[in-house]
Amino acid sequence: MDKIEQINENFIEENTIFSELISELKTAFSAKETIVPMRHHHDFPNPKVNTDSTLLLMPAWNPSKNAGVKIVTVSPENSKFNLPSINGVYIYLDATKGTIRAILDAKSLTAKRTAAASALASSFLSRKNSDSLLMIGTGALAINLIKAHIAVRPIKNVFVWGRNFDKAKAICKHLENENFSITAIASIEEKISEVAIISCATLSITPLVLGKFLKEGQHVDLVGAYKKNMREADNEAILKAAVFLDTFQGGLKESGDIVIPLENGTLLKEDIKADLFQLCSNQKTGRNSEKEITLFKSVGHALEDLTAASYYYDKFKKE
Repeated sequence: MDKIEQINENFIEENTIFSELISELKTAFSAKETIVPMRHHHDFPNPKVNTDSTLLLMPAWNPSKNAGVKIVTVSPENSKFNLPSINGVYIYLDATKGTIRAILDAKSLTAKRTAAASALASSFLSRKNSDSLLMIGTGALAINLIKAHIAVRPIKNVFVWGRNFDKAKAICKHLENENFSITAIASIEEKISEVAIISCATLSITPLVLGKFLKEGQHVDLVGAYKKNMREADNEAILKAAVFLDTFQGGLKESGDIVIPLENGTLLKEDIKADLFQLCSNQKTGRNSEKEITLFKSVGHALEDLTAASYYYDKFKKE
């Protein structure tokens, strides 16, 4: 039996080139060869912190090529234990023999592929000359989203907001030597109306991106709010924007950012312009004008995980 490789967080962190990973995802979404069942989503009680945790199981396979499943827990109160909210593993398989090729750190893999998917969407939806970004949220995704967006747009100025101002400053410190200016801000309202791209990755249950502040030509990237009772953008933001999803499969069912507007009539299913499958295969177009406000909602998809696992496994084997 072949050796099972262990691909840890350090390898993933040190071997990510976002332009490459974005390109791999674009190819995967356009090829439509990967079979992806609806993911298992199970909330379970966590009485010690008085907030439910979530178990996610995300399988995918590309027949006779590769397969895999991600096993992840999301525990929103993990900051109390100085731990990330997302933890788990990715099991990467040989789809022909059914053997395990590798076990990868799922937390880092998820952060990279999620950021790459947002940047892939931005390549279709943000203005090509977008030169500024507001990052709302200071979790593990924040740094990755900043780097991924910069891989597809000429961003020169980045602003970071978080509920904990010290965490926002820490992100700025971490990225102070990059080829862009980065500043922590005390309120979202300071910059939300001025930037070209707004990226939001939080566990908020109340909207942070308010439509009354949105201006012509902006692109909104919503990455957090993974449950039906969570929201990062309000109804006015949905009404003002052309709405796009990573996939219709999960996007219509899993996040309050889409589910709640669908339920209250703010948004109709037929109003949603396209998903990444349609954009990457040129079935649908992205941004229609310089003045249009675009909004992308990501809930994650197992195709992204399998594509990223293959990307890192190939790099690992070459080393």
